[in-house]
Amino acid sequence: MVPYASWLSSGDNAWQITAATLVGLMSIPALAVLYGGIVQRKWAVNTMMMVFSAFCLTLIVWVLWAFKMGFGQPWIGGSLHLLGKPGTVVGSGGEQAQANIPLVSMPHFRFPEGSLVYFQFVFAAITPILFVGSVIGRIKFKVWLIFVPLWITFAYAVNAFLLWGGGFWAGKGALDFSGGYVIHLAAGVSGFVAAAVVGPRLAKDREKAVPNNLLFVAVGAGILWLGWNGFNGGDPYFAGADATAAVVNTNLATACAMMTWIIMDMTFGKEKKPTFLGGVNGMICGLVGITPAAGYVNGVGAIIIGVVDSAVVWALFAYLPRKVWPFNKVDDALGVVYTHGFAGLLGGLMVGLFADPKMIVYLGIGKTPPATTAGLFYGHPGQLAIQAGAALTVIVWDGLVTFVLLKVIGLFMKLREDDAALVAGDIVIHGEIAYPMEEPDVEPAFGEIPGEPVPEEHHHHHRGGKVLTDEHSP
Repeated sequence: MVPYASWLSSGDNAWQITAATLVGLMSIPALAVLYGGIVQRKWAVNTMMMVFSAFCLTLIVWVLWAFKMGFGQPWIGGSLHLLGKPGTVVGSGGEQAQANIPLVSMPHFRFPEGSLVYFQFVFAAITPILFVGSVIGRIKFKVWLIFVPLWITFAYAVNAFLLWGGGFWAGKGALDFSGGYVIHLAAGVSGFVAAAVVGPRLAKDREKAVPNNLLFVAVGAGILWLGWNGFNGGDPYFAGADATAAVVNTNLATACAMMTWIIMDMTFGKEKKPTFLGGVNGMICGLVGITPAAGYVNGVGAIIIGVVDSAVVWALFAYLPRKVWPFNKVDDALGVVYTHGFAGLLGGLMVGLFADPKMIVYLGIGKTPPATTAGLFYGHPGQLAIQAGAALTVIVWDGLVTFVLLKVIGLFMKLREDDAALVAGDIVIHGEIAYPMEEPDVEPAFGEIPGEPVPEEHHHHHRGGKVLTDEHSP
């Protein structure tokens, strides 16, 4: 008996499953802990519930129909290839046969279909989880449970097929190495539209948006950063030189972006102080910005993308919410449209500038040339226009789908929790609170609400967090 099929490479398969697990850790626990630490104490449980439930729901619809819509045989659009045909991957073939994306021309996969399904699932799952941050603190939990499977079906699967499954934009040569458009631009746009449709948080909550645990934010941010090694390093689908380049570029861009944001805070910020939340925003801008470019640019390109992405998003964060409609009207609670939407858009466009043809994704043999790409600064100006077209498609389609889905759901139930639930938070919605040891045994004093932080004058250690929160946007 033999443990390996003739086509299977144990190294490639081991890396693909490991990379997928690293990406899974970016959702659970990283984003549950990161977002759960940033929000007010009374929303920590709700945040964790939304993250974990989205992870579950995405996997269920992914294996039943959505994976094939993104990575299967063409179904809608004829020769335009707009969407794949729904189908299941729960049989033995869906788990153990050789992986295959019918429309994509590349070396034959050397791992099973199950590894591809799971790897692409964790990418799908993190996308709605990212835009939890836009609607936290007011969206009804039941609405979230209905919305996520529908959004994965009608928005994410379409993005994936168009750019990664051999669909329309893939055929035009659009480059999205690991999800700057399919994931981050999609999350930023969808989150912003959802925040607009659902409506804002309570005014009191917007004024007093104090993070409840910065140490948890640090834990979540650290897992998110290192999990990104699987996010970008797994996307060549082979444990080769391009995977290494993607990992190095990812960390390089992120380090430059985080320090850029910290220096911008110290130089131009309102308080001229380095803040941890600001640094995390910069870190995320770097991770997101390099994602569409990771295996296509060299180290110089990675540095430029990290610095430019972080600096531009810092400036947008400082200006748009104060001055420009609709950004000054929509309550995007954690600023997802900036750190994911704008950061992903900028990164995707910069691929069109800095893609280096000497960065080999797959080596050529015989008469077959190596697989490489080139941007404007390497002699291919048309790439920038292709990148812009793909971005526009994602922005329009995902914004439209999110708007329509929520409006239809809203015909049958209220999208927003009622004000009494918004005042109390987790204890009313879930019957749980994140920090029960801090709850008094007697009736709350000082006009407290269960699950709410003690007012500042009675709770001195919150003051440090207060400065950090107000300053996480410059």
